[in-house]
Amino acid sequence: MKILVANLGSTSFKYRLFDMDAASERMLAKGGYERVDDHGVAIADALEKLVADGHLSSPDDLDGVGFKTVLGKDLSGCVPADEKALAALDGLAAIAPAHNPAYAKGIRQFSKLTKARLVALFETSFYQWVPEPAKRYAVPPSWHAAGIRRYGFHGASHKFIAERSAALLDRRDIVERVQQLYVKGPGPEPERKPPLRVVSCHLGGSSSVTGILNGVAIGSSMGLSPQSGLPQNNRVGDLDAMAIPLAMKELGLTLEEAVQALSKEGGLLGLSEVSNDLRDIDQAAENGDSKAQLAIDHLIHSIRHYIGAYAFAMGGLDAIVFTAGIGENQGSLRKAVCEGLESFGIIIDDTANAQKYSGEAFLQAEGSDVNILVIPTNEELVVARETWRQLQK
Repeated sequence: MKILVANLGSTSFKYRLFDMDAASERMLAKGGYERVDDHGVAIADALEKLVADGHLSSPDDLDGVGFKTVLGKDLSGCVPADEKALAALDGLAAIAPAHNPAYAKGIRQFSKLTKARLVALFETSFYQWVPEPAKRYAVPPSWHAAGIRRYGFHGASHKFIAERSAALLDRRDIVERVQQLYVKGPGPEPERKPPLRVVSCHLGGSSSVTGILNGVAIGSSMGLSPQSGLPQNNRVGDLDAMAIPLAMKELGLTLEEAVQALSKEGGLLGLSEVSNDLRDIDQAAENGDSKAQLAIDHLIHSIRHYIGAYAFAMGGLDAIVFTAGIGENQGSLRKAVCEGLESFGIIIDDTANAQKYSGEAFLQAEGSDVNILVIPTNEELVVARETWRQLQK
C-alpha cells in the first residue's frame, strides 16, 4: 500500500512516500520545497516527479495521503481529511496561522489531483486521554466552551518515543498498547507491573516535554497553542496572561504587534539577542556572551521544570528520552538537564553522552535508577502507520 506523507508549512512542503503493509515499512522516496508561494504548484510538481522517477504509475497509484495536521476546532485523532476536518482546521487557523491554512490548502489540492484516500493525524491526537485536570485552564466556563484549554503538540513525535522507548525497555505490552491507541483507545491499564514512566523531551526549533505513563500521555508543556511551554526558537513559551496588556500599555503596541513580537522576537532569540539557533547561541556563550548563556540556562531550567512535574505526577521515573535536533545532538544540554540529580537516581555517563550518535543510545551511568536515552524521532513514519491503520477500517 503506497502512502504519501505530506508535511506543509506556511512556505514549505515536504513529503515522504512509503510502501506499507502488515509485515513491513519501506520508504520509497522523499523530497521537499522551500520558499513556496503556491502549495498547489509544489504538490503537483512533487506528484509529477514521483511518476517520472517510477515510484508511481500515476497520482492515482497512491492508496492514501497522510497529513500531520496541527490543530482542529472540536476535532482530534486520526480521521478522514474531509470537509469536517477542513472546517476544524479553518476554525482554529488564528491559533496556528503558519500551518492550518497551509494544510487546508494542501488537502484541497490533493483531493483534486489524486483519488487516494486522505487522512489527517492531528498533532493533538496523543493528548486525547490526558486527565481532565491537566487539560483545563481555570477560565470562565464560557471560555472553556469556546475551546480555550490545553491541547498539546508534537504528538506524532511523542507517540513515536512512547512506542520506541517501550520496545527498548523490553515492555512489549506497552508497545502494543501504543500501536493500537488511535484505533481502540488506551483501554484498561496493562496488567504487567510496575508501570512504565517516561518523560519525552522533543527539543529543536520548536520544543516540548511530555509525560507518558504506560504509553499514554498525561500532559504536555505546550497548551492552547505551540506558543506556550518551553522557550522556542523565537516564540516566547510560558507567559503570564497579564503581560500582553501591560506591554501594550507601556510600549504603545497594538494587539497584533504584541502577538507578532512574542511569535517572532521572543524565545531563545529574545533572550540571547544573538540568534534563534542554539548552535549560534552556544558559540556566543562560549565567547563570554552573558545573554546567550542566559538563553541556554533558561531553556535548561524550563526542561527540568517539566521533567520534575511529570516525574512527580507519575510517582517516579523510569526513563528520560531526548529527541529532535537539539535533543539528539547537543550533549552539553543533555548533561546540564541531568546534572545534580544523583539523589533522584538520575546519573548520566559523561563519556557516553559526549559521543555523536546517528541512532539510538543509552546514556545512563552504572548505578543510575533512571534510563537516559537518545532516540531519533520519526514523525513521518507515525503518520504513515496511522494512515495505513485508518485505511484498514
